Amino acid sequence: MDQIVNVNEFQELAKRALPKMYYDFYSGGAEDQHTLKENVEAFTRIMFRPRVLVDVSKIDMSTRILGYPISAPIMIAPTAMHMLAHPQGETATAKAAATCNTIMIVSYMASCTIEEVASSCNAIRFLQIYVYKRRDVTAQIVKRAEKAGFKAIVLTVDVPKLGRREADIKNKMVSPQLRNFEGLFSTEVIPSEGSGVEAFASSTFDASLNWKDIEWLRSITKLPIMVKGILTREDAVKAIEAGVDGIVVSNHGARQLDYSPATITVLEEIVLVVGGRVPVLLDGGVRRGTDVFKALALGAQAVLIGRPVVYGLAAKGEDGVRKVIEMLKNELELTMALSGCPTIDDITRNHVRTESDRLKSML
Repeated sequence: MDQIVNVNEFQELAKRALPKMYYDFYSGGAEDQHTLKENVEAFTRIMFRPRVLVDVSKIDMSTRILGYPISAPIMIAPTAMHMLAHPQGETATAKAAATCNTIMIVSYMASCTIEEVASSCNAIRFLQIYVYKRRDVTAQIVKRAEKAGFKAIVLTVDVPKLGRREADIKNKMVSPQLRNFEGLFSTEVIPSEGSGVEAFASSTFDASLNWKDIEWLRSITKLPIMVKGILTREDAVKAIEAGVDGIVVSNHGARQLDYSPATITVLEEIVLVVGGRVPVLLDGGVRRGTDVFKALALGAQAVLIGRPVVYGLAAKGEDGVRKVIEMLKNELELTMALSGCPTIDDITRNHVRTESDRLKSML
């Protein structure tokens, strides 16, 4: 791993390590994959306004999310079925997160059970959930997460139906049996045509889910509830009105609605309307410590890392995931030093210049 110098290089290693069907499943986006490219490219259009002659001999990247301390504002996003990437699956990812002293959001569609992840190591963890047509299944999973010591629920709200992921359709992507649901129902779909993951989703996901259902979720758990999949100020207002404890600005890794905006381009409008009432996190397109800094400057409390974690896992297991997080932390530390920001609180809106700033200055 010595010769790997940045997070992007893990993608090529993962491509070599994985069967095509699984690599395409992890790497692919919806339809034309416009948003997939834009999630990354939008970061490149934000420039720095670095400050000099600031004492940066000690850099402190630590912060808190929902009151829980983390070593840096870099968390692990929920991504499905880690055993397709590595035999140890989510337990390897969880151990790497614990070593890096950060929070992993475990996917509802994990290969390992909630209990296996919880017992693999001692760490703060959140659980991402979908709401199924069978509400009793979702309720049971939430109860199990509470019992296993998970500290928050992250409700994904952008999947009334699964996005059209054409690589999965071509590859006839298999949906494996997930152990969390054993004894509840089968998740296994081996399609004769099309994507098995899509076939499973269309038969189980509740397309009637709406804002009123936050109350239902609140009634079955005492844990804080964050919503993931907000892209407009209007929905951010609705989320606050519904009493959520946090918002994740996300377009589902560009896997749902193609031509939805790159998350970094809508972060600021959401942050402004939330006005500090709850934490706002961002996921999508973060590949560098500079990207993390840009998101923080535009008001995010932390970022979530999805694909790079899976690529690290596929390439080098637990060590690969740890290396991905450490590389991003090291790059963030350097960016903070070179921008004149000794702590996370020192990073301000004034440290970046966006496209809209440039357009305003031309008027």
